[in-house]
Amino acid sequence: MAPDHAPDVQRFIDAQRFSPLQWLVFVLCFLVMVLDGYDTVAMGFIAPSLVQAWGVSRSALGPVMSAALVGVAIGALLTGPVADRYGRRKLLILSVLWFGGWTLLSARAQTIGELTVLRFLTGLGLGAAMPNAVTLMSEYAPARVRSLVINAMFSGFSFGLMAGGVVAAWLIPAAGWRSVLLAGGVGPILLALPLALWLPESVLFLAARIGGTARARAILQRIGPVAALENATIIAQAPTPAPAGKTAQSAAALMLMLSPRYRWPTILLWVAYFMALLTWYLLAGWMPMLFQDGGFSPRDAALIASTLPLGGVLGNLFAGWLMDRWTPHRIIIAAFLMTGMLSVIAGQCAGQPGLLGALLLVCGVAVTAPVTSLASYASMLYPTEARATGVSWMFGVGRFGGVASAFVGAALLGFGLQISVVFSLLVVPSLIGAFSLWAIQRDKTRGAVHWEPAEELTSEP
Repeated sequence: MAPDHAPDVQRFIDAQRFSPLQWLVFVLCFLVMVLDGYDTVAMGFIAPSLVQAWGVSRSALGPVMSAALVGVAIGALLTGPVADRYGRRKLLILSVLWFGGWTLLSARAQTIGELTVLRFLTGLGLGAAMPNAVTLMSEYAPARVRSLVINAMFSGFSFGLMAGGVVAAWLIPAAGWRSVLLAGGVGPILLALPLALWLPESVLFLAARIGGTARARAILQRIGPVAALENATIIAQAPTPAPAGKTAQSAAALMLMLSPRYRWPTILLWVAYFMALLTWYLLAGWMPMLFQDGGFSPRDAALIASTLPLGGVLGNLFAGWLMDRWTPHRIIIAAFLMTGMLSVIAGQCAGQPGLLGALLLVCGVAVTAPVTSLASYASMLYPTEARATGVSWMFGVGRFGGVASAFVGAALLGFGLQISVVFSLLVVPSLIGAFSLWAIQRDKTRGAVHWEPAEELTSEP
């Protein structure tokens, strides 16, 4: 019998309650983010130990601190088109195994050069994991709570950062710096099995593929009532011309992302994310060493620094909740501006551990919100056939902000600047990030740029 209707997959998901399958996707992606966050911050906590163990200068740590970030940027740029071609699930599982294995090998490094190379290879997997987790979760989340769900999932990254501080404070005195990397390598390898067993492929990706509708229908039956799918043709979104061949499909995703309709907001998103990560990594990556130079013990430095990601968890949830109710770009702009203001205030309290910890907790709310909320914002911008590419390229280009932070941080330490001055300088990237989001909305309002959130692009049945 011929189908009598063709439900839009996103509309179908939007009409249902958050199902157990969607909770499963959330939990698994959340755990990926936890491990990603732990591995990302690990070098910041073991850096003081490397200075003592290997007798190197602080400025010599710039390359090893930035190596993983360079790998993350390249990994994100390369794997976005691959995910749009082969699927989010496969790439996510492989990336988790990849960064877990190279983290284990990093624990055996004997020189700065070896560690730099191994951290670069680790970063390739980290760069593939995060954007694919974001894309997969965004394609399972109902539009009404998408920002909250993605930001809540991104809280796993902040939990990983907190775990890094706590684990480092406990393991380094007891077992040395290598134990921190060993712990960071075992976790991803253990997680790969449940990912392979239970993580479904993106139903939007399947519905957009030739021959994928049967699998898409089976997944949708685990989300909503079967009756709604009877005698139906499953489609991902309003039909768009599909290029023939996998190479053409990959190229089409890049061409769409850089087309006149998306080019300007794409570039501005890159600038905003670059500034968000430059600010975040300067705080999270270099705080332990800054605090030790300021007279704190290694244990106190690690514990005080861990208050930043704790605030990040709160910031993720609050920003996501606000973005689902008010104009998303205004929430992100406000977070950028708050980051600059709170950083200046925190810098004036460097000699007061209790007050500094409390201020960093609040600062964590603000500084983490743009990092996570821009991921949600980007997932709304691009349609299914280019979403993984668009999100991954934002992550990849933005990660060079993290790379820059490693050298900026090393230079600031080399100049011997006081903590208050270092914190005050964070006003500059915060203002640039806020301006980028404002410019996107300004040109949208003036009609200079024609783009729409993805929900509006897929509204036709």
